[in-house]
Amino acid sequence: MLNCQTHDIPILVSARLLKPLGSPPPGVKFFAASDVLELTKDRSWLAKMTNAINQHWRDQNVRRKGRGVTLNGATQAAETFSAA
Repeated sequence: MLNCQTHDIPILVSARLLKPLGSPPPGVKFFAASDVLELTKDRSWLAKMTNAINQHWRDQNVRRKGRGVTLNGATQAAETFSAA
């Protein structure tokens, strides 16, 4: 329905783009189908959803690789220079 993976749902909840029903404890959460269907009709919400998921996985990949900040597709590693 949302065209995303099940492991992306917690990302959307933490980004406050999806609200589970009630006040569930950590673990499985349930969502109102009618609310989700309404959200799928909203292009701006879909763009926010896509951006949140992309940003999350971009951050995860940078952390996993232990690299510096990526700008325009090029990785810039922090280099230290010592004066000898």
